[in-house]
Amino acid sequence: MKREPAILVLAGSIRSGAYSQKTADAYAAQLATMECEVTRITLTDYPLPIMDEDLEKEKGIPENAVKLARQFARHDGIVMVTPEYNGSLPPLLKNAIDWVSRVSSDGDKPLKPYRDKLALVASSSDGAMGGYSALTHLRHILVRLGMQVLSEQMALGRADVAFDDMGRISGKREAGILENACRSLVEKATLLRRD
Repeated sequence: MKREPAILVLAGSIRSGAYSQKTADAYAAQLATMECEVTRITLTDYPLPIMDEDLEKEKGIPENAVKLARQFARHDGIVMVTPEYNGSLPPLLKNAIDWVSRVSSDGDKPLKPYRDKLALVASSSDGAMGGYSALTHLRHILVRLGMQVLSEQMALGRADVAFDDMGRISGKREAGILENACRSLVEKATLLRRD
């Protein structure tokens, strides 16, 4: 019996009340209604030093980078939600992405945390553009790492008023974008499992 596709969901901010965390929660909740296995993580659980090749040479790849790479490798698709910092993604998310890119093995087994994985990207901001610039940068980075980034994406603007009391996205248009993106990810991940 083939298991359902596994989807990992994370946000690029660990700030209390971060819009990207709320948006990632909304994606995870939507995915939970579909035929897939959903894992929601926070980068708080994977603290990492600033990426430094001298540090890597001296001490090796940090264990949390390996743990995070295992999470990436174990899942068929990854949803990344980023805030926008000065027109780009935050250093926390970029640092995690960079450290994971250094992981190529887990003990004696090869590990491919990015190559040919599906990715769904989203951004959120209290501004009107919803962090679109950060979304563009994140997409470019993930493509360079070998991920198949889906065309469906959402830049959630006015995120400070975008959620109802239950944490759901209240705008009909935005909720529809999220649902369609999740459906596309699950469908494509299911097809990949059959190949």
